Amino acid sequence: PGWLLSPAGRPYLDSILHKNQRRVFGLLERPALPPALAVPTVTYKLFLAGRSGVGKTALVAWLGGTPAPPAHHETLGIEATTLFWPAKPRASGRPVLFQLHLWD
Repeated sequence: PGWLLSPAGRPYLDSILHKNQRRVFGLLERPALPPALAVPTVTYKLFLAGRSGVGKTALVAWLGGTPAPPAHHETLGIEATTLFWPAKPRASGRPVLFQLHLWD
């Protein structure tokens, strides 16, 4: 669980942070890793659906490291957020970079 904060995982964490805040990536952007640390990217598209006011937008903001809206406002249409998450699954033991497309 503490792999990201270990010396081996820290370069991967630094690639997604900017000034100790999670960096917001555009649709065609991705974290820049040195060639020696290149890892496969696994892409998932997550669609969040539910009743109004239950916290879908706040969940996406929390996962993305951005502040949640202070007051409730209905999301018009669909908001897409791209989030990168480095991980080291126990089964393979090799780091991977998860690219999550969150649709709210």
